[in-house]
Amino acid sequence: MLWGRQVGTLMYDRSAGVYRFGYDPDWKENGLDIAPLQMPLSARRDVFEFTSLNPETYKGLPGCFADILPDDFGNAVINAWLARQGRAAATFSSVERLLYTGSRGMGALEFRPAIVRDSVQGGESLELDTLIDTAQRVLDERNRAGGPLAADNNQGISSIFQVGSSAGGARPKAVVALNRNRTDIRSGQVDAPEGYEHYLLKFDGVVEHRSNSEIFGDPKGYGLMEYTYYQMATAAGINMEPCEILEDGPRAHFLTRRFDRKANHKIHVQTLCAIAHADYKRPGQFSYEELFQVARRLRLSRIEALEIYRRMVFNVVARNQDDHTKNFSFLMERDGKWRLAPAYDVVYSYKPGSPWVEQHNLSLNGKRSGFHQEDLLAVASQIGNFKERDAMDIIEQCTDVVSRWRSMASENAVPAALVDEIEANLRLDLAGQAAV
Repeated sequence: MLWGRQVGTLMYDRSAGVYRFGYDPDWKENGLDIAPLQMPLSARRDVFEFTSLNPETYKGLPGCFADILPDDFGNAVINAWLARQGRAAATFSSVERLLYTGSRGMGALEFRPAIVRDSVQGGESLELDTLIDTAQRVLDERNRAGGPLAADNNQGISSIFQVGSSAGGARPKAVVALNRNRTDIRSGQVDAPEGYEHYLLKFDGVVEHRSNSEIFGDPKGYGLMEYTYYQMATAAGINMEPCEILEDGPRAHFLTRRFDRKANHKIHVQTLCAIAHADYKRPGQFSYEELFQVARRLRLSRIEALEIYRRMVFNVVARNQDDHTKNFSFLMERDGKWRLAPAYDVVYSYKPGSPWVEQHNLSLNGKRSGFHQEDLLAVASQIGNFKERDAMDIIEQCTDVVSRWRSMASENAVPAALVDEIEANLRLDLAGQAAV
């Protein structure tokens, strides 16, 4: 369903072991292109299936539907719910996970018949301490660092189901609705009351136990770091939704307003991973040049192409190497026009030896590391009537802003060790230094 209309039917062919999707005849005749690059309405076919996609990423689904499946933390929440139902997570299919999401997913697509979760109401206020404690318990259970969720913890379990099951990304987070003075938190998976806005809240101080995880350990202080990166990115001219820090005693949680909601109106969203079937779990197989090609195919404006270039430069200079295809998104409103979504997950992300963030996920000028200024200038040719001097202005602006990292981070009380680590790895002299 999209905006109250049936888009089509998704089914699983058990004999062939594949998921198939077909548009509703009325939608095919009068609807909008929800997946214009992979499932265009103009295609001379009635059924779409994508058996060659990486099952680890797409779970057998077309990209636009796989995009709505929760990621690591959201799946951990769902698996905790399944355990309470006495069901093994491995038996819960991709379609069932979509039906569990129902109308509560990111973006505007909805799935019916929704699986009813009796613990999820959404109208009551939520306690932040309870959310944090239960989020930690969910991770503990997943990683067997603790026991199963206590049966007497019904309030916490209900709360985390209300806010944690639809969020994407690896870090523990909540989909919430906040009032203007930040004194009340409610579930953001349902319509927000008057005077509330939809936000994503990333928990501070929830510990990941898996040593092979990119976020292993206590991420305390990362919210302050991400907020400082938000300040730097916007100072460099990058478009982002408003972000802020929600202080909670010694903890500092990161808040960002959702770009897929205007009040309670839902906006259709697809990540680059979904719209181009560009697998985010295969670092280096997609490039910034290909991102520009996707932008052209979606008929994005020249201003949006310049925005993509600015984000690329900032990611290189500020060492955000987690620039994978789920960290770029596109929005479609009821007019059917696509536009570039605001930037998000703009953070320092570099870890030597990591298969994910030792180098950039997206390549540029054929490289994922070892950059010179000339590499950034070479990609500028993807934009029409874009002079080298104009590209240099963007490079210089981003470099100037990022060079203020230490002072901006200190003002935000980012932990000193993290300030030092990041400062040592910034790329502030791409014109003169050895390639990095």
